[in-house]
Amino acid sequence: MGSRRYQVRGLCRDCRRRSGLRGRAGGIHRGDGIVGSATGGFSQRGFSLIEIILVVVLIGGIVAFAATRILGGGDRAKYNLARAQVQTLAEKVGQFEMDTGSLPASLGQLVTQPGVVGWLGPYAKESELKDPWNTPYEYRVPGDGQPFDIISYGADRKPGGDSVNADIRNE
Repeated sequence: MGSRRYQVRGLCRDCRRRSGLRGRAGGIHRGDGIVGSATGGFSQRGFSLIEIILVVVLIGGIVAFAATRILGGGDRAKYNLARAQVQTLAEKVGQFEMDTGSLPASLGQLVTQPGVVGWLGPYAKESELKDPWNTPYEYRVPGDGQPFDIISYGADRKPGGDSVNADIRNE
C-alpha cells in the first residue's frame, strides 16, 4: 500500500475547472478529489453578546431557584423542630404529673422545684421552654378538650396562620 501525498503546487486542471478558479489559487489537492483550504477548513466563531447574556440569565435563574429552596427550608425545619419539642414538653409535663400527682402551674416548674411532694426533676432545661423562634411556649391548664395545652405560634408568633406560621399544639 502506498502513501498518499499532497500536491502543494495547487489544484489540478479538473479541480480548477470544477471549482471555477483560475490559475493556482485555491486549496491543497490530495489527489482523491477532496480539496481542503490552506487554513485547514475550520472557521473560528465566538459567542455573541446575546448568547452570553442568555447563559448568565439562565444560571442566575437556577441559582435563585436553588437559594429559595435552601433558605426556605430553614423555616420548615424550625416548624418541624417546634412540633417535636411541643410533644417532648408534653411528655415531660406527663412525667411531672405522674411523680407529683398534679399538673405544673407553669412550665417553669419543670426546671426548678416548686415545693411539691414527689418532684424528681429537673424535667427540662430552661432553653427547652422556648420554641425555635426564641418565643416561650404558651402553657394552659386546662386545655381545649384535654388536661393541658402547650402552644407555639409558629414563625409569625401570632395565633392562627398557615404553613410555617400555623399554631403548633400538643396532641
